[in-house]
Amino acid sequence: MTSQPLGMQQSIRFGEDFELDLRPRRLRRGSRTLKLERIPLEILILLLERRGEIVSRDEIVARVWGSDVFLDTDNSIRGAIRKVRQVLNDDPETPRFIQTVTGRGYRFIAPVLSPEREHSAEPKGEPSTASAHERISQPDSSLRGLSLDLIYQKQEGAAEQLPETEADRGRVIRGAWRSLFVGLASLAVVSFLSLLAFWGWRASRVRPVLQRKTVLAVLPFDNLSRDPDQEFFSEGLTEDIVAQIAKLNPDRLTVVARRSVARYKGSTLSAKQIGKELNADYLVQGSVRRWSDRVRVTVELIQPQDQTDVWTESYDRELKDVLAVQDSVVRSIASHIHIALTEEQERRLATPRQLSPKAYEAYLKGRYYWNKRTGASMQKAEQYFQQAIDNDPAYAAAYSGLADCNSGLAWHGFKSPTEALPKAYAAARKALDINPDSAEAHASLGLAMSHQWDWTGAEAEFRRALQLDPQYANAHHWYGDYLSMQRRHEQALAEARRALQLDPLNLMISTWLGLRYYLARDYSHAIEQNRGSVELDPNFAAAHLLLGEDYIQAGLHSEAVDELRRAANLSGGSPLYTAQVGVAFAVAGRNRDALRIARELEIMSRTRYVSPYGLAQIYSALNRKDDTFKWLQTAYDDRAVWMGYLAVDPIFDRYRSDERLKDLLRRVGLP
Repeated sequence: MTSQPLGMQQSIRFGEDFELDLRPRRLRRGSRTLKLERIPLEILILLLERRGEIVSRDEIVARVWGSDVFLDTDNSIRGAIRKVRQVLNDDPETPRFIQTVTGRGYRFIAPVLSPEREHSAEPKGEPSTASAHERISQPDSSLRGLSLDLIYQKQEGAAEQLPETEADRGRVIRGAWRSLFVGLASLAVVSFLSLLAFWGWRASRVRPVLQRKTVLAVLPFDNLSRDPDQEFFSEGLTEDIVAQIAKLNPDRLTVVARRSVARYKGSTLSAKQIGKELNADYLVQGSVRRWSDRVRVTVELIQPQDQTDVWTESYDRELKDVLAVQDSVVRSIASHIHIALTEEQERRLATPRQLSPKAYEAYLKGRYYWNKRTGASMQKAEQYFQQAIDNDPAYAAAYSGLADCNSGLAWHGFKSPTEALPKAYAAARKALDINPDSAEAHASLGLAMSHQWDWTGAEAEFRRALQLDPQYANAHHWYGDYLSMQRRHEQALAEARRALQLDPLNLMISTWLGLRYYLARDYSHAIEQNRGSVELDPNFAAAHLLLGEDYIQAGLHSEAVDELRRAANLSGGSPLYTAQVGVAFAVAGRNRDALRIARELEIMSRTRYVSPYGLAQIYSALNRKDDTFKWLQTAYDDRAVWMGYLAVDPIFDRYRSDERLKDLLRRVGLP
């Protein structure tokens, strides 16, 4: 497709009424100038120049930043594209303007009309006076011309045959008047139809005004207890308030994810600066002071643009009433930012349940350690969630946390599936018995079902979780993992990207987006994504694990060995992580080292759980077919969690045509 260079045009029009002035570099909609930063604007201009063509990320980087500048392209470009889409009211799922072409780049798909093309048919120097509806109604103009031509032809024909007698002249005049009347009537009918066509055209051009979502960020509450060990309490209270506000009205309100605002803890930046960085309309900040069984919470709602306090309140309560404090905060914030509550929300917030102070404290500690996502921290979190349940057997959120801990411990290989998964399933079911409308509990049950290979049940639970809370990032995250296992890679990537959009600094979510690319065989984007995760936290074991696996498939053998050794050391001794080092050795041709690790794992399995799936991976990389299928069968009998990846794991690609692998896939229920 050939496009006219934009530099030769004064402006360019697209969509309903968008116009890009190129000389002052300004985007307008009608008479209103739209605010768009330089980099998003430059990317929009590039896409318009190449309209209809795929523009790669490398081309965007070369045009906007220069080819020799190091940049985290995936995040930077994605952020700029998101800003362009926000200004254009464009939906990435059903785009009207910018289409994402997975693994390749972006394409501008809307029709474009430049002023030069718009007036190309008009004589030079004569400005057009035709309105938009006159151009649209051109076929009607032709009909009008045809009607007038018929009138003129009749009149001319009559003039040529004028008789000489007075009577004949009278007949001719009467005929001429009849013809003129018929012509005028025809013209009136055609004009009326043209008017109707214009009204229809105008109605079709009207689009519902898309109201911009309000963006709110809850900053980490300050711990004023003078006890660093109470940090879990202020963090947990912040997370609870974020979760509750996020559920109010997802169609009108976006709440910035907790991890994305965590970096502002103790920040000296002004509210205006933080609001600008987060693109937030409102900030919530507060403090917590806890002593004995009492708590004092102070909350402020701020408009960062002018740094004005919209609302401030302090609560001095017993710890057992902390949920009532949270609900009061949420109701007040909703009122002041003009978010209407449903009757059900009003009822729930008006009647909060009381909590055992010991149960609430144990629950907050459990979530504090769960968020660290190491083997030791997940085991510690499990203990605290169980303490919360022991002190309050009706604590649904604690059961959901207990389910997630056991699912995570099974996935990372710290617990056997026969020990962990029944606990995860039972805890998630109990959470739903207590609160059937908990999105967290439905997502937890979906994760447990996915690990147990109940594919139909898992998808139903993930969908229900997202129906109840479309902004619950973990539900998108886990659903994306499920979709990868089902070889539905485009959908998996969409869910993973949505999860990361909701919680951009969540290391697990960021890393698992890389896993989505890896399982879709898009190794370059997998490497790019997981390098970014490693940079966010060099001590996050899972990021090193997946980056090392990316390097294996990319043929970067020494880099793979280094990354996977680092992952195994950081994991706290996960045998599954150690097995990946063996895979890297085998692919690099270091067979003796690979076999040594396999034997060490077999010996270790006599005293602790070792996933047979990891051993099968090592033997597959060594191309020892019989040993591979021996351990895959053991993994099947063991209900090993990673068997869920069997249909998409690149390590086993050499055996895709083997009937034994096909039989295993059929028995696990995978496509």
